[in-house]
Parts: sequence; structure tokens; C-alpha cells
Amino acid sequence: MKRWSTGAALAIVLILGCKPKESVVNTSRDTVIFTEIRTDTLFNSKQVINILEIPDRMFKDYELQMAYTEKGNKNTSFLAQRANAKAAINGGFFNVDKGGSVTYSERNDSIVSLTCPPDVKWCMPETMINGAIVFTKDNQLILEPFKSETYYQNSNKESFVLRSGPFLIQDSKKYVPESPFSEKRHPRSCLGKTKNSVLLIAINGRSEEADGMNFNEVQDFLLQLGCTDAINLDGGGSTTLWSKEKGIVNYPTDKIGERPVANAILLVAK
Repeated sequence: MKRWSTGAALAIVLILGCKPKESVVNTSRDTVIFTEIRTDTLFNSKQVINILEIPDRMFKDYELQMAYTEKGNKNTSFLAQRANAKAAINGGFFNVDKGGSVTYSERNDSIVSLTCPPDVKWCMPETMINGAIVFTKDNQLILEPFKSETYYQNSNKESFVLRSGPFLIQDSKKYVPESPFSEKRHPRSCLGKTKNSVLLIAINGRSEEADGMNFNEVQDFLLQLGCTDAINLDGGGSTTLWSKEKGIVNYPTDKIGERPVANAILLVAK
């Protein structure tokens, strides 16, 4: 399988075939590298994909944080600007009506939210939330199958933990998701790791310009990007990718634009 380097737009152009409707825009002026991919041949579909690439060297001066709402839901851009973040992507699943996360999360060894039963409105089946985003106190991002709430509560190694899913890539191989959303194309938000960087990825959809992807297509695309590990975040109308320099860099699908969410993953200065 061919692998793409998001830091090398020319490589993506060569793989996509440089057809008239395909384009890649990359700006490396800032330390966080922004890439936009537009194509009508990937998976025989129209795709618009936005990526913020965080080179590993940035983690000498920056760290990932989980921002969350104390009450209700807030826009990803609001959570990012409040923390003076460099980059941000929307986080996990949440209660649209009342606000707040519907999956386990903790920050600085304090529980923020617990996973709610799947039969409750807005809560998710276990197979959908089988992964965890862990950022350790020694500045390491770990994407892994979710262990248990008790395990993370008893461990003091994590700066934050957020349960999400499906878990998509582990050790450069597909981690098979069992989800009712697997076959349909939707906008997707993903967090991925490569050998040299962390990727914040927004796959646009539900528009004339972008079809979105199903989970099998997302997995193939993430492997082509060179992801060694990757996890799905809340997608659909929640998909939002933001940078301090550019603002919202993808194309949210809600009529009102950016959708308020319960939490977000931020890149902030230490």
C-alpha cells in the first residue's frame, strides 16, 4: 500500500494523479502544517480532507490537553481560544440536548465524566467506544483499546484520558470496528499518530463537494497517511478542525456552522 506524507504535498499530488479537479494546498510557514486535499478519485468519490500535522519536535514546547465544558456544550473554537491553543479538533461523543460527555474522561487524575448506559439517549454502544486517547504526564500520546474505567482511575500516569472510538489503527494494521455506522459515508474526525508526528484530521462530507467516508475507507486512508495508530472521534456535524492562524479550516455541515460540543483535543504551549 502506498503511504502519503502530509508534510510533502507533492507526494500526495503524484499519488492522486493530478487530475483537474484534484488539488492539494500545503503551507509550512507555521510549525503546525496545514494540508487540504481535494479529489474526485479517492474511493471513486468526491473528498475534501483537512489535516493539521504536529511534528513530534513540537512536544518539547507544547502538549495536548483535553478541554471540556462545565455546563452545556461549547464550540471547539471557543474551547481552543479560551485556552490560547495552537490547534484543536472536536473530541468525543456528547449529550446534544443537555450537554456533557457520554463517555469516560478524566483530567489531572480527576474524573470529568463516566460512560452512560447505551440504552440512554445520545449514549453509545460499547463497540463504538472501544478506544481511548491517553496523554501521559511525560508528554506522550497513546492511542489504545479502552481498558476499563477502574484501570484509568487507579493509574496516575495520565494527564488526560478520553474514551472514544471506534479504534481504527493499531501498530499500522486495521483494528476492525464493529459499528452500525461502519458502512455509511459521513464526515469524520480522527486523531492519528505517525512515526514522526500527530495528525488532526477532518474528513468533510454531506455536501456536493465531499461525500465523506465509511470506516473501511477511513482506515485505508489513515494507513496511506502513514498512521501507526488512530482513533475516530465524534463526526458528522460535530467535525471541526481549528488552528490559531487560520480559524476553522474544514467545512462543518450544520446549517448554523460549527456545532457546540462537550470536549475538544487542543495543542497548547506548556
